[in-house]
Amino acid sequence: MNLVLLRRLRLLALVEGTSTLVLFGVAMPLKYLAGMPLAVTIVGSVHGLLFLALVATCLAAVERVPIGPRLGLAGIVGAVVPFGPFVVDVWLRRLEEAGAPPPS
Repeated sequence: MNLVLLRRLRLLALVEGTSTLVLFGVAMPLKYLAGMPLAVTIVGSVHGLLFLALVATCLAAVERVPIGPRLGLAGIVGAVVPFGPFVVDVWLRRLEEAGAPPPS
């Protein structure tokens, strides 16, 4: 099992999930309530980059960790939903603690 990639996936998922919350909870209110559209431009760009990196890392982890195709898909779907990466992290942490590949 590639624990290094699994740890990187977990960290990236938490950072991407946090960027989603910052985008929705800070940048968008600044844009619409305070007239500061630059906040969404900056945070949205960073969030988009993190999202793409998370999708690529989930796909790589399916083969290299391996995390299994269902968990890989859950990681990608979870990245679309606010708080989703935090839910998927629970499963990834269990996998890391077990140190063994999940059943397919």
